[in-house]
Amino acid sequence: MASWSPSQYGTFLDWRTRPARDLAQRINIAATRGKIIDLGCGPGNSTAVCAEHWPAASIVGLDSSPEMIAAARAAQPDRCWIVGDIGEWALQPLEPENRVDLIFSSAALQWIDDHATVFPRLIEKLSPGGVLAAQMPAYDAIPNRTMREIASRPRWRRWFPDGRAAEWRSHSLEFYYAAIAGKAKWLDLWATDYLQIMPDVDGIVEWYKSTGLRPYLDRIEDDRQRQEFLDDFRSRLDPFYPKSEVGGVPFLFRRLFIVAGV
Repeated sequence: MASWSPSQYGTFLDWRTRPARDLAQRINIAATRGKIIDLGCGPGNSTAVCAEHWPAASIVGLDSSPEMIAAARAAQPDRCWIVGDIGEWALQPLEPENRVDLIFSSAALQWIDDHATVFPRLIEKLSPGGVLAAQMPAYDAIPNRTMREIASRPRWRRWFPDGRAAEWRSHSLEFYYAAIAGKAKWLDLWATDYLQIMPDVDGIVEWYKSTGLRPYLDRIEDDRQRQEFLDDFRSRLDPFYPKSEVGGVPFLFRRLFIVAGV
């Protein structure tokens, strides 16, 4: 994949941070001096949310993107930042003395495969009384279906020989209940629909360019064809996102929330 762009991601940073704040509000941990890791910390906006709630904790931000970590380090130079693969971290064993009190992840674990294995392994990394807290975009939104439909067309077979990109994936809340319930003492699962008012459909395209569209755009090495893919994507979104009579384009974005304690 091409490099992550902190500036592109930051275009809607307040909206991207709000679910992290909503997630933190539901975490049943008192003021702690323990260990917190923010998996997929990006430019550090979700890590800052953790610091607001648990200022005395030892907090580490982990992300696979050097560009995102550089942005996080520039914004919060006193914090610990690590460039690393969150999927590898999730699967590697931890000795009891290295376990953490809170694993926090905002819009990152959808990029990791095999959630049936990964989520129980994350639970195993918690200290007694610890919490796993994660939120992810729901998978089957109209724009995501549209990306897959375009990539499956014959004209794009050069870049998508298998008819699709290696994209992110999340599952149903029932899936996460089945995967985690046997490992956790308590479990809180819910979904929230965020109604985000965009100026136009182009705003929705910009929203996805830094996240869900990346696996598709990164596959297309020709600049002209990459723009054609974006143009096709935009035109197909038009019927689904009409302009409101009072202005703006309502853009409903669903997120899944998982909080589990041991």
